[in-house]
Amino acid sequence: MIKEYRIKRNLTQETLAEKLDLSTRQLQRIEKDETKTTIETLKKIRKILDIPDEDMVKIFYEKEEQKESILI
Repeated sequence: MIKEYRIKRNLTQETLAEKLDLSTRQLQRIEKDETKTTIETLKKIRKILDIPDEDMVKIFYEKEEQKESILI
């Protein structure tokens, strides 16, 4: 969902990564749910991309559901 908002805001991965003070590769991993990230980084992403609270909650729960399905 982060990737969709980034594209909707016409930002490249490089531009968003720079605004977040992350490497482009790290942002790619976050967008693909290949890594965990900090609450602070999620807050920055939310602010830069202007993601509504409801969608941030969905992003969080999607990650939790993915973890649970791996454990089953």
